[in-house]
Amino acid sequence: MVVIGGGASAIDMAGLLHETGADVQLVSRQQLKFHSMPTGKPRSSWQQIRHPQSGLGPGLRSRFFSNAPMAFHYLPQRLRLHLVSTTLGPSGGWFIRDKVIGRVPLLLGYTPQRADIEGGRVRLHVRASDGTEREVVTEHVIAATGYKVDLERLSFLSSELRSRIKAVNRTPVLSSAFESSIPGLYFVGIAAANSFGPVMRFAFGAGFAARTLTRTILKSLPEDSISIPVPSMASGIEDAQAVGEEPALRS
Repeated sequence: MVVIGGGASAIDMAGLLHETGADVQLVSRQQLKFHSMPTGKPRSSWQQIRHPQSGLGPGLRSRFFSNAPMAFHYLPQRLRLHLVSTTLGPSGGWFIRDKVIGRVPLLLGYTPQRADIEGGRVRLHVRASDGTEREVVTEHVIAATGYKVDLERLSFLSSELRSRIKAVNRTPVLSSAFESSIPGLYFVGIAAANSFGPVMRFAFGAGFAARTLTRTILKSLPEDSISIPVPSMASGIEDAQAVGEEPALRS
């Protein structure tokens, strides 16, 4: 098997496949990067100020992206696009390093060019930055890279609807409530990164998105349409009688 990519998805998959006994090779356009392993050592006050912890790792920038996605939303568009494209690039977790380095064959610095099927096997053609070309023959190829948002590829939305969505770099321009230029149409996850920052590319950003979108939707509903189920007085009496107690009202 050949796994293509240099980020967490590709590195994790290659390491886990190797653990199961698969004959796997990793192909990446760049050298692999890994997060630093937590030391567990006490940190000085200065270290905590200079490199505060956050949901995206240590550092002032990561702390800002993690804790202030709404503030990020109000930055100039050009700055937002630059920060999203240059922050927190592909890297693997520290815990997967020993499962890959020295265990999984690596073909680094090569970009896939094309793939042909011959005799039930895949011939993957790759090229290095200096023009050197190689061919890798395998039974399976897993493309664990190249995740890009492109509104035109959302075929479940009609072309007429897609054309009405205000976009930049093929991603939707969102309000502070994750709403697109079409009322009632919202985007979250990586599609919201250019509006709310790099945190939207990670699971940590799901909390902010969920809370914001929930508040927005609740405000749009008529008050009499929202009901919160509560234990009924009848069920309270039945429960009390079942255990031989005097019925009591429940708040």
